Amino acid sequence: MEPAEEQDAGNHTLLSEFILSGLSSRPELQHLLFFTICFVYSMTLIGNLLICMATAHPTLHTPMYFFLRVLSLLDISTASVVVPKMLVSTLSEDRSISYLGCVTQLYCVVFLASTEWYLLAAMAYDRYVAVCHPLRYPAIMSTRACLSMVLLSCCSGQVVSVVQTAWVFTLSFCGPRRINYFFCDIPPLVLLSCADTSRYERQLISATVLVIFTPFCLILLSYTCIISSILSISSAESRHKTFSTCSSHLTVVDRAFRFPSVMHVLIFSKMTM
Repeated sequence: MEPAEEQDAGNHTLLSEFILSGLSSRPELQHLLFFTICFVYSMTLIGNLLICMATAHPTLHTPMYFFLRVLSLLDISTASVVVPKMLVSTLSEDRSISYLGCVTQLYCVVFLASTEWYLLAAMAYDRYVAVCHPLRYPAIMSTRACLSMVLLSCCSGQVVSVVQTAWVFTLSFCGPRRINYFFCDIPPLVLLSCADTSRYERQLISATVLVIFTPFCLILLSYTCIISSILSISSAESRHKTFSTCSSHLTVVDRAFRFPSVMHVLIFSKMTM
């Protein structure tokens, strides 16, 4: 993808880089931010690597733990796309990111996040089959079916990422190159465009609904069936034991959907002001 043209007083110059605002511009906070981000990043890597190692045990070769391993690898990848650049920018006065670097970062973030959301929907279906159709579970959730679900999630994420990245970088950028965020994300980049983005903003909101709320609705439908099935169990102990098998997935769903949804609502409100 070629660098965009930046308009300046009627002249066209090649836009070769952007400036990331980072988490804070106060110099006295940079070292504190660096060590905090480094600590959180290290804990993220260690925690997800431990999950991968623990679920690799032969006794845990079940669909749920297979999905958890893939989810952990996605978390590691997402953090590694964003955090290293944040660490360098925090201690360095140079907060620039090249045009190609911004394209690559945006593509990877959208691909990994979209894949994760679709994978969470697949995990909800896994829990639905386990609770509502336990006798057919081994046949339905076979190794081939699990691999197909992961592949479908990746392909869906790939399509979403290619389309969204292409949409963003066909916009004309002019004036300030400063991205008011700590990495290259879609809404802050749209705010930099000098073109009329009203049509694109509508497309972006529609795409966000499709990518985030479609998996969320599938998850909600799965858990509606799960809760209905659990409530039909006469024993309170059996109900608690059955529902506890879904607790880890619900925790991951809450973490995965709450932060992006809040951040995008805040940025969308800024875009429409």
